[in-house]
Amino acid sequence: MIPIRCLLVDDEPPALDVIESYLDGIDGFEIVGKCANAVEAFRFLQNRQVDLLFLDIQMPKLLGTDFLRSLPQPPKVIFTTAHREYALDGFDLNVVDYLLKPIAFDRFLKAIAKVVDTPVPPPAPEREQPVSDAFLYFRADRRMVKVFVRDILYIESLKDYVRIVLVQGKPIVVKQAISSLESTLPGRQFIRIHRSFIVAIDKVTAYTPTHLEISGTELPVGRLFQKEVARALAGI
Repeated sequence: MIPIRCLLVDDEPPALDVIESYLDGIDGFEIVGKCANAVEAFRFLQNRQVDLLFLDIQMPKLLGTDFLRSLPQPPKVIFTTAHREYALDGFDLNVVDYLLKPIAFDRFLKAIAKVVDTPVPPPAPEREQPVSDAFLYFRADRRMVKVFVRDILYIESLKDYVRIVLVQGKPIVVKQAISSLESTLPGRQFIRIHRSFIVAIDKVTAYTPTHLEISGTELPVGRLFQKEVARALAGI
């Protein structure tokens, strides 16, 4: 099988590392280059043939969307971005998929499956990342911050932002909708308890039908979430 040649384009090195680590666990894909901006990618494509482009949008010098429009015969493209507002551009440009950062591995696999037109099996058990070592990257303070899933206490919505409260250290504030972040978290480890809160189930120390306690902080349980929360905390 001839591997699918991939070019990764992103101005954030940690974001490139995430995509590279994900592709490393999937057979049939080869990373032939990594570029920090669209100008570098344009030069690369003048000399090398690429089958699949992982392309960030908000980059210096030239937006990823404008770069893609400039290519006379573009390869298949998967957008990787922290900005939901460019989704319509992705549709107009006929890209394969549109991945919102931080990118969960299961969502990444769905995008890859569209490239090969067949479901992509997850890596073999010995290559899977242990649950205790699972992590996500968040864009905060102009950099990508690595957060281990096991270290998250709870997440609070602040309108267009979320505050990620950790077991240790300062909370991380990220520009992202809580519903978008919820889809990237392991469902068995976290639960939505309110329009404004997601909690780590194993960190809850006490609860009532209307409130729960986590690391000494009392959080409200929304009326519409009470039954599901009670069942999750009871282990049902």
